[in-house]
Amino acid sequence: MGLFSFIKNAGAKVFGIGKTTEEEATEAAAEKANKLVNAVDALGFGVTDLDITVEGDLAIIYGEAENQATREKVVLVVGNTEGIASVDDRMTTVVQEPEAQFHTVVSGDTLGKIAKNYYGNAMKYPEIFEANKPMLTHPDKIYPGQVLRIPVLGA
Repeated sequence: MGLFSFIKNAGAKVFGIGKTTEEEATEAAAEKANKLVNAVDALGFGVTDLDITVEGDLAIIYGEAENQATREKVVLVVGNTEGIASVDDRMTTVVQEPEAQFHTVVSGDTLGKIAKNYYGNAMKYPEIFEANKPMLTHPDKIYPGQVLRIPVLGA
């Protein structure tokens, strides 16, 4: 009869046992979304009805945060996760507050340098450190590619 070619990952496994590649991808996305929800919950953020879905490298976040800072921290926890390239924030907040700016850390950055850039004073770095707790555990432990909240001073 000869040699036949097939698409390696298409269709179900032999005798219909197993899952299609699409089904496996859907389950993997649901598992990743569940892990993201658990990571946010473990940090103790006050988010009501938190739900996260993952579509490829996009995470979509739903729920109601108690304030803007919490909302932004949830976005950062999810966005600073390996495999997530973008976050669609569909959360709401109980209390309306000014939005913070975001800064992507580059090689050579320190919280002091970032504070000098945004606030004109390197000694304001504790403001940035506090705004990024509990994701940051020490002011010197930042890394290139990480995204940080830069809050409005006095907010």
